[in-house]
Amino acid sequence: MTRIYEDPAEFTADAVTGFVQLYPELVRPVTGGVVRRRRPAEPKVAIVCGGGSGHYPAFMGYVGPGFADGAVIGNIFTSPSTAQAYSVARAANSGKGVIFAYGNYAGDVMNFGLAGDRLEAEGVPARQMIVTDDVASAPELEKRRGIAGDFMIFKIISAASEKGLDLDEVMAVGTKANQRTFTLGLGFSGCTFPGAEEPLFTVPKGMMGLGLGVHGEPGLEDVPSLRASELADLLVTKLLAERPEGAEDRVAAIVNGLGATKYEELYGLWGYIAPLLREAGLRIVAPEVGELITSLDMGGVSLTLTWLDDELEELWTAPCRSSAFTRGSLDAGGGADVVSVDDEDEADYGITITPGDADSQAVAQVVLAGLVAAQSAIHDAEAHLGELDAVAGDGDHGRGMVRGLDHAVTAANQAVEQHAGAAGLLAAAGDAWAEYAGGTSGVLWGAGLRAFGAVLGDQGDVSDEQVVRACHAWLDALTELGKASVGDKTLLDSAVYFVEALEKDLSLGLVPSWQAAAVVAEEAAQRTAELSPKVGRARPLAARSIGTPDPGAVSFALCVQAVGATLANQ
Repeated sequence: MTRIYEDPAEFTADAVTGFVQLYPELVRPVTGGVVRRRRPAEPKVAIVCGGGSGHYPAFMGYVGPGFADGAVIGNIFTSPSTAQAYSVARAANSGKGVIFAYGNYAGDVMNFGLAGDRLEAEGVPARQMIVTDDVASAPELEKRRGIAGDFMIFKIISAASEKGLDLDEVMAVGTKANQRTFTLGLGFSGCTFPGAEEPLFTVPKGMMGLGLGVHGEPGLEDVPSLRASELADLLVTKLLAERPEGAEDRVAAIVNGLGATKYEELYGLWGYIAPLLREAGLRIVAPEVGELITSLDMGGVSLTLTWLDDELEELWTAPCRSSAFTRGSLDAGGGADVVSVDDEDEADYGITITPGDADSQAVAQVVLAGLVAAQSAIHDAEAHLGELDAVAGDGDHGRGMVRGLDHAVTAANQAVEQHAGAAGLLAAAGDAWAEYAGGTSGVLWGAGLRAFGAVLGDQGDVSDEQVVRACHAWLDALTELGKASVGDKTLLDSAVYFVEALEKDLSLGLVPSWQAAAVVAEEAAQRTAELSPKVGRARPLAARSIGTPDPGAVSFALCVQAVGATLANQ
């Protein structure tokens, strides 16, 4: 259990506050995360790592001299928002560009990618270093998740940056290291969110979950529990099978605990792993055993191997200092001179509301009522949505939707006070949803609401046909960002059928057509139980997902049903 918290919704914020008070000589807080307290005297490539919280020492524990320049910190197991990633990167940039480094998860790819686009538009070069080390999650390298190998890649590219390599050179080093890094893990017990009564998943007695994730996901399959020597043999055998062609006979190795596995257990396991690696003819370079990327209080362990060459070995063993990991002496290693940086005022990136005319302000009031109704429906369904998501994901969908809608409604109310029209209100609501919810659903709903509002505009009343066009714009925004299609087991498998039904029956009038289409959306959402996910975090656990509806499709249906009831009462 995660037992110490004040307000579960503020668990991450409280942890960051305590962290920066404890390590003021290393880090300072900025909107969205932390950056180094001291900047390099000479420009260097900024390494900004990040992801959801719940993984300490990832990611803020990696910030410091010789290691990362900044860390973006999302809600528990949830991708940070685009705005958070942009804010941290802007603060970390010292003049030679930024590399965002993170694991291969849809929400992270979207949000860090959009943050990079924003930096590029401002003239700051930005690149994406996406870690794909989890051998159990997919046969193809580009489709694999990033798990404990994150630490290996972050350390290597940070050292390359500290050495003075330029943006393309650091990316080349990172790409090589990623192609040579492989991880396999097993889970013994699930983790529990702050405030939750039950873990996200359980492992049957006498079994282990092979192929664990680091977001509270269960393993890909349950296998009988093994003794330490047998577990070591399983991990080593499977990773040696991934050895890249032409790789030299030396590896960096990590045995990583997921949060509830004792160090004595990890040391005991390493005592069986190391001889197996040496018997395979490998030289082990600077191995690490401990908690390097965790999953709250999850019981589990993983083994990571990186096949080294001269360049990668030098960077892996280079000195660094952070709150969670120190290697060597920076003085002896010729660390860069630095200059102090005081806390800076953060810029306000909120939008400016342009008042709409009287007709559009009236439409905005209806839109606000719909958002409030959806907020209430999702609050009521939060636990159920989390349960659906925990079957093959990380169980955070309900919490993420609640957080997104809460902030969207707050922003929408403020927009109404500024006499916003429909477009202005939906832009404010969408931006707030995306910024504060983060994750895949946050960025998709945020972009969707903005696109919907752009069709409605800020002038004049709204026709039924305009609403249908706005729904199509919402769909277009989601498909462009999410790259999903009907049948992939996403919210599109409900939303597409909703829009088709709405357009087909529009002659009945908007209200009855919307309500009828909402029924179609609910039926379509339930049919997603028959589908196997092809994208997103649930994809590696596709077999487990069959029989359970997609939580995104279910939450979409709940939202449009709530809006339909609101329209009928206007």
